[in-house]
Amino acid sequence: GPLKPEITITYIAVSAIFFNSGLSLKTEELTSALMHVKLHLFVQIFTLVFFPTAIWLFLQLLSITPINEWLLKGLQTVGCMPPPVSSAVILTKAVGGNEAAAIFNSAFGSFLGIVITPLLLLLFLGSSSSVPFTSIFSQLFMTVVVPLIIGQIVRRYIKDWLERKKPPFGAISSCVLLMIIYTTFCDTFANPNIDLDKFSLIIIVFIIFSVQLSFMFLTFLFSTRNNSGFTAADTVAIIFCSTHKSLTLGIPMLKIVFAGYEHLSLISVPLLIYHPAQILLGSLLVPTIKSWMVSRQKVRIALTDVERKTAV
Repeated sequence: GPLKPEITITYIAVSAIFFNSGLSLKTEELTSALMHVKLHLFVQIFTLVFFPTAIWLFLQLLSITPINEWLLKGLQTVGCMPPPVSSAVILTKAVGGNEAAAIFNSAFGSFLGIVITPLLLLLFLGSSSSVPFTSIFSQLFMTVVVPLIIGQIVRRYIKDWLERKKPPFGAISSCVLLMIIYTTFCDTFANPNIDLDKFSLIIIVFIIFSVQLSFMFLTFLFSTRNNSGFTAADTVAIIFCSTHKSLTLGIPMLKIVFAGYEHLSLISVPLLIYHPAQILLGSLLVPTIKSWMVSRQKVRIALTDVERKTAV
């Protein structure tokens, strides 16, 4: 269409999100996030090990149902995908969570996904196509890392102006994300090769929302344990980064790995549903999570004050 999503979304929109993040994020916060190894390990292991394994076990039960088998294979491909390079960062920022950690895990997870996702697809689905790692890696580098670095460099020169004017970075990112959602829906329903029965489609949509809610709740429980060592802001980043899946990387990778499959369009449907669903569900939960985080931070400050007074 006239929006040319193959260019505006794949390159410009994603680059704009990370340039925006680089411009708005304090350099010391990003540097500090790099050292939070425990958080990074949690997110990457949950996303690339626990998530696909849990989905595979769940699909063993669903295989005896009349749900379209290619849609079920599509669910497995969703589980194999890395974290996204946009939505998790924007939602973490909207809540006020650890944006720097979200940026690092989104970028790092995407780079890991270039190698790990095809291996997971081979393990769970048996695809043996060769994947051009170099081209995907260079695309991610140019659309994620480079804009982030440029944003940080520009910030050094206009730091005083940014702190004085406080531009609406969150609103800008949300507008870009809205454009991504719109083009995703257009791609989903414009494909003439998709032959779906309504029962399977409705069940898949229900499963996708159920999986997201369940995994968000699971990551919340794990990251808020007394001995977890994570702050409330860390938990927010963990919830979104661990449960969101990349459409930007996922669809091109599916087209490469499953090139020539006559059911490729059906395999792609769950991921095309999962992406807008994760944004919709995340957006609806932003006020609730934000309220929880603020109350948790107030309690933490109060306890710190009590401990200080006791020590005195």
